[in-house]
Amino acid sequence: MDSFFQRLRNVSLFRKALYAVVGVFTYPGIALVNSIRISGTEHLRNLPSNNVLFVSNHQTYFADVITFLHIFCAVKWRKENRLGIPYYLLNPFSNVYFVAAEETMKDNWLTKLFAMAGALTVKRTWRTEGTEVRRNLNPSDTRKIQRALSKSWVITFPQGTTKPFAPGRKGTAYIIKENNPIVIPVVINGFWRAFNKKGLKFKKKGSLLSVNFKAPMHFSPDESLEGILDRVMDAIEQSRKFMMKGRHHLMTKLDK
Repeated sequence: MDSFFQRLRNVSLFRKALYAVVGVFTYPGIALVNSIRISGTEHLRNLPSNNVLFVSNHQTYFADVITFLHIFCAVKWRKENRLGIPYYLLNPFSNVYFVAAEETMKDNWLTKLFAMAGALTVKRTWRTEGTEVRRNLNPSDTRKIQRALSKSWVITFPQGTTKPFAPGRKGTAYIIKENNPIVIPVVINGFWRAFNKKGLKFKKKGSLLSVNFKAPMHFSPDESLEGILDRVMDAIEQSRKFMMKGRHHLMTKLDK
């Protein structure tokens, strides 16, 4: 049965239908209950259909990724820095996968359904009862991401946790060094305020969600893993030098 669902998730028509359903139910929470400010979608124009890696900070388990999918669909329909009326769900962009913790995607039927929308599940973030385990990507997980990159776009969160300013993991740097993808850094904000940790329930309505796509990054073959990771963490504004520039690390505690 598992192999059947694995094959099904790679069927374009099935994935488009699934994206449309997810999009219809999630659009109000992103653009009506809350508001969204998008910038940098000009950097998504003329990207190739494969070997594109989006690296982003992480604030909820699902709302971040769902919002990315909405934006990709809107860009496909030639919208720039806006969602507008979601007629783009009539023919959604589905050539994208996202890296997610295997433990998280097995929580319930909804997360299992969302996993079929393009999750590349890896064993790296959470164990039982919310205890965080610091692990790098193992070889099988790495191959899984490499196969996805060879045919599509991939979204990954180098920190592997929703905790702000957590250190990045070398697995992301290894993927970049081995595959030489076009790397698009993304900086998001407001999701931690608007949604709960899973991103499936509202925490504060009327919040401003922001998504900023930055210019593509390029890396030389002789750059070290440490150097690559440092540049990525700077680009997504999660390195130490950004820690004291924003209020997020203070407001997180006050908002709970």
